[in-house]
Amino acid sequence: MKNTIIAIVLMLTINTIYSQQKPNIIWIMAEDMSTDLECYGMPDVKTPNLNKMASEGIRFNNAFVTNPICSPSRSSMMIGTHQVKTNTHNHRSNRNVPLDTQFTPFTKLLRDAGYTTILGNHAVMKKGRKIDVNFKHEPLGEWDGKTKFGLFDKYDTFEKEDQPFFAQIQCVVTHRGDWWNKVREESKHPTNSKTVILPPYMADHPAIRLDWAKYLDQIEYMDYEVGMIFKELEEKGMADNTIVIFIGDNGRCNIRGKGYLQDPGLRIPLLIHYPKEIKAGQVTDQVVSATDITATIVDYAGIKVPKYMTGQPIFSKKFDREYVYGARDLWDEIEEKSRAVTSGDWSYIRNDKPEVPYDAHQAYLEFYRPAVHIMRELYKEGKLNEYQKPFFEPLKPAEELYDLKSDPYQLHNLANNPKYTKILKKLRKETKCFDKEMKPVSNVYEPIITQGPEVVAWLKEAMPKEYQKMINGEEIGYKKITALYKKAHNIKK
Repeated sequence: MKNTIIAIVLMLTINTIYSQQKPNIIWIMAEDMSTDLECYGMPDVKTPNLNKMASEGIRFNNAFVTNPICSPSRSSMMIGTHQVKTNTHNHRSNRNVPLDTQFTPFTKLLRDAGYTTILGNHAVMKKGRKIDVNFKHEPLGEWDGKTKFGLFDKYDTFEKEDQPFFAQIQCVVTHRGDWWNKVREESKHPTNSKTVILPPYMADHPAIRLDWAKYLDQIEYMDYEVGMIFKELEEKGMADNTIVIFIGDNGRCNIRGKGYLQDPGLRIPLLIHYPKEIKAGQVTDQVVSATDITATIVDYAGIKVPKYMTGQPIFSKKFDREYVYGARDLWDEIEEKSRAVTSGDWSYIRNDKPEVPYDAHQAYLEFYRPAVHIMRELYKEGKLNEYQKPFFEPLKPAEELYDLKSDPYQLHNLANNPKYTKILKKLRKETKCFDKEMKPVSNVYEPIITQGPEVVAWLKEAMPKEYQKMINGEEIGYKKITALYKKAHNIKK
């Protein structure tokens, strides 16, 4: 009996030591943000905490999401598999449909390997608990994929007894929201809207400059939140054995950004900090997909990467990625289908619905993109230049091809230039190969119907002064207006 007790104690001790040797992992996702950080050369913004993270770790210059909209992008990362393949590619859809049984959320894999999985953090705005994936799920609880659909164990706090732990933390502040004005007003050093440098595809207008400055103010607030997370790790004595990964969940919410397959929609920041193994100050041009981050986390946890994952562990000697396959499908009321590949040097986009314009008057964007309203009017007046007009044309080109090295802002579409026929055919072929490889496992399609178009129509009729403010480039508050619409129509949900 004594020997049995000793054996049990010894086994538990060995298991505890083994668990403690596994690294903790924190995955910070800043919402709706391109590579707009100081460490990426972004002017007009100060991000000291992320600068430090980059200088002590590794910065990836060519990291891309697989979809430029939050829920499909997050779906791909939660499974480590391209969202088209898992039939999670339509925004806010299939929320009552269980995943195909061949797929498992990576948090379940981590739990099985002894990790405590944590959603959110007590120190960030709104506690950073966003999940937003397109399959049946619950925030907390067990997972079997049939009757139990929990993705995480607990909320908000990581403690020593949780080790090894994985924490997914969302920095919501960079997402469009009613807090943008308050963040700017409370900033000790708000960005000067008169001196900001705008991309050449955006019109130089005071309202657009102010909106851009507000965006940079949110980034600086978010950088402070990242600093708080690192400080907590230090204070709790867990910094040395914790991997911290920082990304954007999709591109910035502005012209050509979130929702579009151009570079500002797909390219994201990616920083990885783990001084124990990663040499400080590295910068790489290696092409990386967001699904590769998932596979890397699984690999760091000592788990064999499942075959269904389309992601690969980034630091593996076998890592091999030349292209990232991007896809844009349903976004609220806008039915869309576009596909893309990027090599970091070249960007190819195939628009299967060229009749759907970039400026499709989507209700969500009516409330959250002042630049669209300003530039839409300037387009009507013939005051946009050749780089600014394409976004407002009634049709999209069927194909787009850009040389990202010589044309990083994608101002010159080379698809119809005979000089680039060879590269066009090559990337067209690569895209078709990805189409076949990522064929959806099912055709179930259950989107959530948005009230956005009805809200915009009501606003125009019932509150013309507020509507005019929106047309003039002022954010009037989507949630506030939606609440007034529901009250007027006696809608309780």
